[in-house]
Amino acid sequence: MTRRQATLLRAFCAWTVFVWVVFVRNILKDDSHSTGFKVVHSVLAAVSVAFAVAGWIVVRRVRQRREAPPSLGTSATFGNLEASSPKV
Repeated sequence: MTRRQATLLRAFCAWTVFVWVVFVRNILKDDSHSTGFKVVHSVLAAVSVAFAVAGWIVVRRVRQRREAPPSLGTSATFGNLEASSPKV
């Protein structure tokens, strides 16, 4: 993942959190909506914010793995079963 892609995804995550926080704050203060409306939209907001937080964490982990120097003991053939099997 490039830095530009990571920045774009993080911007979407931040925007999602901002929009839902403002929306929930506004609907909870407004007495013209029913309790059901408020509950449903609060649950939708919680799910959307959870996805945004998860997205942010995924971006961070992918970027950390990409930027981390290779650790000792790893090789390019890691996971290649044929390379690690004994020759007969």
